[in-house]
Amino acid sequence: MSIALNKIILKTTKATDLFDAGTIQSLWSGYGSIDRYGLIGSSRSSVVVKHVRLPDQSQHPRGWNSDRSHQRKVRSYQVESEWYRQWSARCGKAARVPECLALEQHEGEWLMVLEDLDSSGYPQRKDQVTLDEMRVCLSWLAHFHAQFMGETPAGLWPVGCYWHLETRPDELASMEEGALKAAAGELDRLLTAAPFQTVVHGDAKLANFCFSAEGDRVAAVDFQYVGGGCGMKDVAYFIGSCLNESECERLEETLLAHYFSALKTALLADQAAINPDEVEAAWRPLYSVAWTDFYRFLKGWSPDHWKIHRYSERLAKEVVAALP
Repeated sequence: MSIALNKIILKTTKATDLFDAGTIQSLWSGYGSIDRYGLIGSSRSSVVVKHVRLPDQSQHPRGWNSDRSHQRKVRSYQVESEWYRQWSARCGKAARVPECLALEQHEGEWLMVLEDLDSSGYPQRKDQVTLDEMRVCLSWLAHFHAQFMGETPAGLWPVGCYWHLETRPDELASMEEGALKAAAGELDRLLTAAPFQTVVHGDAKLANFCFSAEGDRVAAVDFQYVGGGCGMKDVAYFIGSCLNESECERLEETLLAHYFSALKTALLADQAAINPDEVEAAWRPLYSVAWTDFYRFLKGWSPDHWKIHRYSERLAKEVVAALP
């Protein structure tokens, strides 16, 4: 641990001492780590520190090493810092996020000292979930989208989600020629021009949700790709991170019904000027478009990915065939 990091944590938490409680995970492509530190003499028992250190040469696990990739990651950490600086405190209990305790930025280095969600009642991480647990996460997304609906994402990505077409020309170029590749621009346009734009999480996979011990509450982490967008991008991506192809077919309508019910509740409470029925009418048809947009990205980025299955292929064919 550097002396500077030590001092920042002690000053922020008013602890008298601290100790390294272990690395939670390394950051993608060797860009740093997320670590837990135990505290002595503080009202908090621990904090989580996201420490980004730009490497001399990144080692992307799928071989996507380029200056464009590097610059995208740099921008993502700038965005995440801005999220915690200007936006995150507006999230209420229904869209719980970690409290940011301190932010530091130096050349090639970012430091985020965050509330430890484990010690705040969200200790569970899951790689498989029940239908009820999926509903809890979809309710989180609904309240998150309602909170920021209609706002300009100042300081964030103008268009959120890490697979956004404008930031992924290399992956598009690597796709085989065909109707899906040709439709990429129109898919992107439909999503970015959708009514009722909001702020999307941008990487709302199951791994980025932290559950209470009972599984009835969640908080979310990892806001590197938070930005403007249609909420269906988060919803489609989340569902795809949880279910196999047969489950996607079977549960699609059930899960969408729950999301829109939760969104209606959240909008009626926090955005009375917005008609939730109009939002659903505009967004529900875009679920399959959002799914197809991510599928398009996968076909260029990782053609053998497990999410490329018959459900994805069916949706993509239907969406592309319906385009003008």
